[in-house]
Amino acid sequence: MIQITLPDGSRREFPGPMTVADVAASIGPGLAKAAIAGKVDGKVVDTTYTIRDNAQVAIVTPKDPEGLDVIRHSTAHLLAYAVKELFPDAQVTIGPVIEHGFYYDFAYKRPFTPEDLAAIEKRMAELAAKDEPVTRRVLPRDEAVRHFQSIGEAYKAEIIGSIPQGEEVSLYAEGGFEDLCRGPHVPSTGKLKHFKLMKVAGAYWRGDHRNEMLQRVYGTAWATKEELQQYLTMLEEAEKRDHRKLGRELDLFHIDDVAPGVVFWHPKGWAIWQAVEQYMRQVYKDTGYQEVKGPQILDRSLWEKTGHWQNYRENMFTTESEKRDYALKPMNCPGHVLIFKSQLRSYRDLPLRYGEFGQCHRNEPSGALHGIMRVRGFTQDDGHAFVTEDQILDECVAYTAKLQEVYRDFGFTDILYKVATRPENRVGSDALWDNAEHACMEALRRSGVEFVVSPGDGAFYGPKIEYTLRDALGRHWQCGTMQVDFNTAERLGAEYVTETSGRAHPVMLHRAIVGSLERFIGMLIEHHAGALPAWIAPVHAVVLNITGGQADYAESVAKTLRNQGLRVELDLRNEKITYKIREHSLQKPPYLLVVGDKEKAAGAVAVRARGNQDLGVMSLEDFSKRVAEDIAGKR
Repeated sequence: MIQITLPDGSRREFPGPMTVADVAASIGPGLAKAAIAGKVDGKVVDTTYTIRDNAQVAIVTPKDPEGLDVIRHSTAHLLAYAVKELFPDAQVTIGPVIEHGFYYDFAYKRPFTPEDLAAIEKRMAELAAKDEPVTRRVLPRDEAVRHFQSIGEAYKAEIIGSIPQGEEVSLYAEGGFEDLCRGPHVPSTGKLKHFKLMKVAGAYWRGDHRNEMLQRVYGTAWATKEELQQYLTMLEEAEKRDHRKLGRELDLFHIDDVAPGVVFWHPKGWAIWQAVEQYMRQVYKDTGYQEVKGPQILDRSLWEKTGHWQNYRENMFTTESEKRDYALKPMNCPGHVLIFKSQLRSYRDLPLRYGEFGQCHRNEPSGALHGIMRVRGFTQDDGHAFVTEDQILDECVAYTAKLQEVYRDFGFTDILYKVATRPENRVGSDALWDNAEHACMEALRRSGVEFVVSPGDGAFYGPKIEYTLRDALGRHWQCGTMQVDFNTAERLGAEYVTETSGRAHPVMLHRAIVGSLERFIGMLIEHHAGALPAWIAPVHAVVLNITGGQADYAESVAKTLRNQGLRVELDLRNEKITYKIREHSLQKPPYLLVVGDKEKAAGAVAVRARGNQDLGVMSLEDFSKRVAEDIAGKR
């Protein structure tokens, strides 16, 4: 007898080997119909998988996270199936699951058009409606290579050829289409009902720019029609909030081909930047960080010591002068170590904290650049604390508390926390790692938050906490980090005098709250749909006169408010007031101040708040007080 243990702890016995589908059927016809995969001793498998020994078994349905992955993986194969039916000369390459969907890369003689995409999606729906069974077979590597070569699939043959000799590979077939895949897959194409193809983009074979360009078709797939529609609606809203679109409409910044991946900040955009930077500068002061400034260009010898020259050079901008090699810094850490070791330090000096708005440059591939979210030149709110092992926990606790406060001020209240622990290849003793990992986790416990542990995902030099923000559309942005580094200070020879007059290397804590200011401002723009809170809005108020008779008074109002430190624009154009209100409302300032003869006579302003809210007539003093309260309350 074979004993199967289900997730609720109940057990079922079978006289001999059975499939996952058999287990589902034994539980009930409803579950048998819903099953799209199974989980046997923690491994996700096909419903046709045969269980031969006692096992823990769960039935996977579309409602499960694993089920959604199976659906998306299977839909990628359905996409390839449809492409081969419509374009027999196309060759299929790789088609993985990605966040919210999947893609598949194809080699074809011409670019796919939007009309092609519509035809492919229609054919996918037709193939799904046929409800063809999805079957699996296993072949020796060399036989699989010959099989794909015989049907003209050179890319698949190349992929299989890179697998060690003697290995076996699995193939999945549906109708007349067969593909290389580890699986698992849905039992039949009829399980795939809610999908949509999104776009086509270029992609190099195996991600290498020296290889041929392929066509990458992106798609999304969901368990229900409602989830698909919610996602598509979210994308529509995301398009409206796209920081690149709003950056143009609100005149915040632009990017030019003369400086790819580097931002040209316009006055309004730079006002946002300054608001963020000055706020973070105060955070440095509040948390005991001394602001420093390191050089942009450093000698090759430093980057050789850190390992960047050997392992990261292709991502660095390098230059040469007087037969010496230099690089623009891709990060600020080595410079802070050099400041630390510029004089003899004592244990009494620790923790010693440095902060820098450090401008960095990284030679990102042009295809990876994305507005101000992914750039080649960026500035970080970079901080490094040099500490003893015993000080790690207190630093992490204090940092997390401040980070939560900062994100809340910017309008982010939903934070996800992750601790990435020791990888197989690492530096530092196990005792040191034990201490550092405990500090990261205990810091989050003391902060009263839930977190997940990501085993093996830490850097070779130490564990880290990752802080991910969820924005107004439910999207995730990995933002802040606290990284524990046992390595860099030692590699660069930084030491301090211990209590026993010996020498020791400090532990280096790398921390950034907003990270790249460019990226964070892009996040702010999209999170707030361009309607930034008053304290960081590029313009607090616009003063509008109704007729020329109030021009002098409007100018005096603007001057008074500017003298109080407010960012104010003045519009004295000879246009209808309704036109001016409508035009400036599109720029999303927190307030519009309208002045006519009545307001001029009373020394007041008619206040309209963002969202077409009429707040009535206020004295200038009352309005100033309101804005001051907005700024102080980070509203």
